Amino acid sequence: MRIEYDREADAIYIYLSNAKVAYGRDLDNERRIDYDDNDEPRGLELLCVSDGVIIDDLPNTEEVGRMLGERGIRIYA
Repeated sequence: MRIEYDREADAIYIYLSNAKVAYGRDLDNERRIDYDDNDEPRGLELLCVSDGVIIDDLPNTEEVGRMLGERGIRIYA
């Protein structure tokens, strides 16, 4: 897993794997999960991260929470 943070866009993308993304689903206006052809989660797009992020319904919740916490992002569960 790796993470990219764009401070100017106030957005984070978390790569869950290197597999190719086939489609994505928005959970809400600030969170999106990308999936591969086998419906496996491959990435997470998180917007407005300086306001904090709700993680309870994201894949790999524990690891995602740890990664965000290490970057000082508030976490809401």
